[in-house]
Amino acid sequence: MGQPANDYRDDACAAGRAAAAGADRYARALAAWLAPADIRLDGKRRWDILVRDARAPREILQRGSLGAGEAYMRGWWDSPALDECVCRILRAGLGGRLASLRAAWLGWGAWLGNPQRRARAFAIGRAHYDLGNDLFEAMLDRRMVYSCGYWPGAADLDEAQAQKLALVCEKLELVPGQRLLDIGCGWGSLCEFAARNYGVAATGLTVSRRQYELASARCDGLPVQIRLQDYRAIGNESYDRVASIGMFEHVGVRNYPRYFDVVRRCLGPDGLFLLHTIGRNSSTRSVDPWIERYIFPRGQLPSLRQVSAALEGRFVVEDLHNFGIDYDATLLAWYRRFDAAWPGLAGRYDEVFRRMWTFYLLGCAGAFRARDMQVWQFVLSSRGLAGGYRRPRW
Repeated sequence: MGQPANDYRDDACAAGRAAAAGADRYARALAAWLAPADIRLDGKRRWDILVRDARAPREILQRGSLGAGEAYMRGWWDSPALDECVCRILRAGLGGRLASLRAAWLGWGAWLGNPQRRARAFAIGRAHYDLGNDLFEAMLDRRMVYSCGYWPGAADLDEAQAQKLALVCEKLELVPGQRLLDIGCGWGSLCEFAARNYGVAATGLTVSRRQYELASARCDGLPVQIRLQDYRAIGNESYDRVASIGMFEHVGVRNYPRYFDVVRRCLGPDGLFLLHTIGRNSSTRSVDPWIERYIFPRGQLPSLRQVSAALEGRFVVEDLHNFGIDYDATLLAWYRRFDAAWPGLAGRYDEVFRRMWTFYLLGCAGAFRARDMQVWQFVLSSRGLAGGYRRPRW
């Protein structure tokens, strides 16, 4: 005999009650986890978390940052001040508890293999920087600088990025007639700025075809050459100055010695090398699994110890400058421009992309505000400058 219909209904009700109880249990656990950060579920403050779908707490607790990011992309939770929410989580020391097995697996992969090997050099260009020049033109400043601005005294994003480019040029002590190599030149902002304002001849390298095409057009008529080329393919060339701004995050710890060997080989004996990179406060080869999957595949943030170990015997550190707090303001400016431009972008990018990009920009802003990530500018020389080096006043 079949099961009576009433029994089926009773089983369904019981299953529903069990699911609701499970969801409530995860919600209570998430609320307890967030309490040290003074974040409430469905609270009324701007940094509180608003649960739109009962599956969100379980997703966050079981799958860490990957689950939190994907649940946000699906619209399962929101926070009116997402950047401040992330900042509070990190300042309370909760970030390390939001781990996942995928993060550990990615870390082991970095130890055992070489995710940033030369055969994969152009993959990051296709995955991120080739998303569309329309997206980056809408989000970035007029020079299209895709790295941290320098904000002291700046009134807006354009001024902050112009100040950063001038700071780089002044730190490098550029003078007319010098040859400058920019490793990871993006859309050509530094090459163009240095050629126009300091009279240098510049060569820029990028692994993004979209960047290569637009940078070449923007630098047309200037003593600038843009190449679609990996840094490991640099030949027997000599430069007076080398810069690398916001590219080192793609090199990978295993490749640091080779990277610095390439720069040292092509830098003149009295040359200067400026390395600008995001950094982290502790040494690890693990990467954030959400960022790795959706934003920067095979990216890896260095620690000071990892950088300094690779520099030993290769370069003298003339200067080290940390202005990571300025990335908070930069990312917020990018988000505001992206959000304002969204009606014109929505025909090409869907709602899931909008939420993904929002989570990326505001989440990173919160991380820099929490001082969980830094921005370092190293000024390096091959053998130490005679008479020493003085950072320009700014």
